[in-house]
Order: sequence, then structure tokens, then C-alpha cells
Amino acid sequence: MTIFHDASADDTTVFHGGVVWLEPHKTTSALAITGGTISALGEEALALLDQASHTVDLAGRFLMPAFSDGHCHPVFAGLEYQGPAITGKKSIDAIVEAVRVFAEANPDAEWIRGGSYDPTLAEGGNFDAAWLDAVVSDRPVILRAADYHTLWCNSEALKRAHVTTDTPEPRLGRIERRPDGSPLGTLREWHACDLMLDVAPPTDPEALVTAVVKSCEVANSNGITWMQDAWVDLNGHRPFITALERNQLTVRTNLAFRADPDHWRQQADDFIRMRAEVHAAGNEHLLTARTVKFFVDGVVESATAEMIAPYLDTHEHGMPNWSREELLLAVAHFDALGFQTHLHAIGDRAVRHALDSIENATEVNETWDRRSTITHVQVVHPDDLPRFAELGVIANFQAHWAQEDDLMTKLTAPRLGPERTNLQYPVGSLWRSGARLSFGSDWPVSPNNFVETMLVAATRQTDDGSPAEGWVPEQRITVDDGLLIATAGTAYQSYTEKFRGTIAVGMAADLVVLDRDVTSVEPMVARKAVASETYLSGVKVFTR
Repeated sequence: MTIFHDASADDTTVFHGGVVWLEPHKTTSALAITGGTISALGEEALALLDQASHTVDLAGRFLMPAFSDGHCHPVFAGLEYQGPAITGKKSIDAIVEAVRVFAEANPDAEWIRGGSYDPTLAEGGNFDAAWLDAVVSDRPVILRAADYHTLWCNSEALKRAHVTTDTPEPRLGRIERRPDGSPLGTLREWHACDLMLDVAPPTDPEALVTAVVKSCEVANSNGITWMQDAWVDLNGHRPFITALERNQLTVRTNLAFRADPDHWRQQADDFIRMRAEVHAAGNEHLLTARTVKFFVDGVVESATAEMIAPYLDTHEHGMPNWSREELLLAVAHFDALGFQTHLHAIGDRAVRHALDSIENATEVNETWDRRSTITHVQVVHPDDLPRFAELGVIANFQAHWAQEDDLMTKLTAPRLGPERTNLQYPVGSLWRSGARLSFGSDWPVSPNNFVETMLVAATRQTDDGSPAEGWVPEQRITVDDGLLIATAGTAYQSYTEKFRGTIAVGMAADLVVLDRDVTSVEPMVARKAVASETYLSGVKVFTR
């Protein structure tokens, strides 16, 4: 368990013998840090070698600013390590077996909860309660899909939540059913999932702190020193404050409080209180709470992302969580309270409504440094592309998704059809338009590995190099541009660009050493690069 202490003000460390990346197409040979701050570069850093407290021979490795994760869910990710080991399992049988093993090892667990399973393993993403009943029938089992918009439950869980044939369809959600109308075991979106989550016992507070600390350790192992927690519910700030007080928060974190479309007016006072409590914790370089999160729509793979035209072979346009009118009111309200707004928008209609809401806030509120962010930005109507730059909206991409993997080919593309499939993740178009971009992982939905993220953005290929020319190749960017977006770009989103996110004298020494120069090797080789060491304000928080 990492305990973080600030670097000594008198210690100087010199890194030499490798490549120090400064910005696209600009590198140097050495870097010195003193007291947690970058103090010299190049020849001036090399001149300090003899008097340095410590030296690091990079041995040809690649030193760069540490990564920033502009959208993730660290508590959910940390909790996955405390439940059945289902993440990454390649078959339904393997998931069920992992649940069985966990249940036998934890006979006193009243409920078995875990995440996250691959939704492509069952046709249409529909998972049957009977498959879990075969190994656990006496206790509730609830598993999250990798999209975190879907639950797979066993029959006992459905029984405890009173989900039956007679249960009406919730307004914001869907209960997948058998032909006779009985619940199958798959629940989709907010109100359907809440049928289950509202009856499950709350997670132990200490388990939440453990999850925060674990998520920091994993993030540090991937070279990350700042993250945006994009889903914080009531009092979800407390585990972070506890980790901060224990000197165990080794990733700078900003919290985004989730606005509920039915209760956002009542939530405002709690958001202001939680923001004040985080501020009172006294270390705004490590922990802030300046953001409000809006789930504008769902996800394409469940046909709940909000689309302008209906999904292929249906009359359905998706499942908007907010009406356009209510979204405009809520975004303007929290913007006026000084909260940065962070909007999940996946379908093209949701992206349009998100842009409308930000534009409205700029018109009805005073001018301020709002840095409004739309995250995911999966399908964008061409008419809306210029609006990002015009409105100063940050597009936070999960560029790792911009590849023809199983999720794309089995669930996403069949719902969108070829024309809209090729509109997805317009990273290149928005980058060339002059819009501000940042990268996020959506971890644990996908890995928080920003080397892979950058290389997918640069190649639009899967890890086996297909397709050879890249998927929608006109949306590719260069590796150097990807490095810039994942560091300085996301630092701008986080309001931290004045003290971190770039390598320059006087900046905080938030650094990562990669085991190879990702800008000079073949992309598939670069994609395998890993973090050797990670530094937060000059303190080594990870070494491989």
C-alpha cells in the first residue's frame, strides 16, 4: 500500500541516457528535478550530474509527462478486485466458474457482486439468470457488464428486488424478458439497474477506501498521475478524503458529482457541501471537486444511446436520460454555481443536445473559465463538428474504442449501419478543426493504458494490426499528437496546465518512464510499451 510523501526540497535527481519528450517533434537528452519540481533540461541538467542526490540512467528509455485520465471510474475499478475475478474472461462458462470459486471462498458474503463481464459473449448482450443459478442459487449475485450500464443477476437477486413478470418497464431502463414475459436476468440502464442496486446492501466504507487506494496503484502502474472520477454519488467524496488524510492518494483526482434528471434541483445543496468539504481537506493539488456529471444518454450496444435517426431495422431512437429542455436548465444552473460540466453523450442526438446545453449556458450566464467537456463523443453529426471549437468545448475521447473489435462488429455496427458506423470517434476531424481534445479511459469499462489509447488513435487498428489501412483511417492522428492530447490536453481539461502536464523548468515533476521510445518504433511495437517508473511531484510512486 503506497504512502505518499512530498519530495525533499534539497534533493536533486538527474535523468539521463535516454529520450526526454518535450512536445511533438521536440526532445532533449536529460532532465533534473529538485524538490518535486523540474529544475533543468538538456545540457544544464547534465551539468548537475556530479552534485545530484540521485541519478537515473534511462538506458535508452523514454521520459515524458505523466498521463492524465480525463474520464474514469476509480472506485468501481478498485471494487472489481474485491469480487469474483470475471474481468477479461473469454466465455460465459469461465465467468460462471469464477463466480463459483468466489462464492465457495466467501461463504459469509450475503450478496456476491462483481464486474465486469464482456457483453459480447451472449447474443445481443442478453445474459440468463439460470447460468448463474447453476453455481449460486441461495444468495443474490449481481454482475456489472463492461459498459456499466447493464446488470446480470441470478434468480435470487431478482426475487430480492421483486422483479417479476408483472414488474412494469421502468421509464429509464429496460428489463430483458423471456418469451413468456418473465425477467431473463439482464437489466439495462438507470431505473432498471436501480431496482437491484436499491435493495443491495451498501458497500462497507473501508472497502471503498481500499478501492480508491487500489485504483491509484493501478493508475500509477500505467503512468497516470491525474484522473477525473466521472461518477460520484452522494457522499462518494469521503473515501477520497480518507485516502488523502492517510497519505495514500497517489493520483491527483477531481470528483464529478452525478446529476440525476429527476432530482437535480434537490442535489445542488449537497454538491456545494461536498465541494466545500473537499476544499476543506486542504490539498487542492491532490484532490478537487469542481465538476458535475450528466449522463445524457446510454450506449449504442444496448440501443440506448440517443440517435437522430432510428437504429437499423427499428423505429427506436434510443433512451435519452434528459429532455433537451431539462438538460439546458440543469447545465445552466450548475454552470452558474461555478461547476465545470462534464456530459456523457454517445449518440449524435445526445451530442447535439449536450452542445446546445453548453451554448445556452454561455448565453445566459456570466463569462468564466468553464472548460465544459463532452465525453465519449462516439457518433457526431457532421453539422455539429465545428461547434466544439466555436463553443470552446473539450472533446474527451476514449480513443481505445476506435477499433473494429468484437464490441464494434457484434453489437455496435449492426445497430448503427455502415454510414453511421463510419462517423464514430471523429478524433482527426476535431483535432484538425482546432477543438480542444483530451483522452479518457472510462476504466474499468476499458483499460486505463494510455500507450494503447494513443496507438489506437494513431492507427485505428486492433492489437493484431487489422485492418491494415486502419478503420476509418481519415480519423487517425500522429503518435506525437496523441502524446500531447494525453498529457497537456487533459491537463487543460483538469485546470492543472499551469503547474503540470508538460515538461518545462518550474513545472511539477509528474513523469513517466516508458520502456521504449514510442515515437520512433513501428506502431505495433510501440503499443506494447509499458511504464517502468512513475513520479508524482518527483516522488517515485511506481516501479516495475
